[in-house]
Amino acid sequence: MASFVPRITVRNLQRNVQLDIVDLRSFAERALELGLRLPMKHPTELQIVREISVLIVSDRRIASLNRQFLDKLGPTDVITFHHGEIFISAETARRQARQFRTTLEHELRLYLAHGLLHLHGLNDQTAAGARQMHETQERMVRVASKHQAPTFKRQRSSKRQTPKPQS
Repeated sequence: MASFVPRITVRNLQRNVQLDIVDLRSFAERALELGLRLPMKHPTELQIVREISVLIVSDRRIASLNRQFLDKLGPTDVITFHHGEIFISAETARRQARQFRTTLEHELRLYLAHGLLHLHGLNDQTAAGARQMHETQERMVRVASKHQAPTFKRQRSSKRQTPKPQS
């Protein structure tokens, strides 16, 4: 496991789909920590990169990246670059959520987990790899989604302080 946790940022660069970026950012932090706990035989990009950028983009933008870097036409759900960038299509997530009768948030979380797993060396190019990727990302989403942010109880002061008037 890495001796440090990379910084992860989540930015919404599209205007077509409303989403809860704060919730997605919190999920990303939890999912990253879970991903780093997965045992790997060799160091992975997830353990090496200092920063991971999750960029929520439009279908048009992801289709352009898909054509430019993967030589494929049309939009896709997620594209991961090994230097730590994960591009996610919000419009594709919305369509897939409707198709699979789930929520937009769930689809976005799946794509984010999928991108993190690619950075951690998992590959879905074979049937066995795709099965392992699917099982691992589903488990990651389930566990990271259940995790609640810590709640802090308000500290009571033993001495009550009266505010000083300002002049």
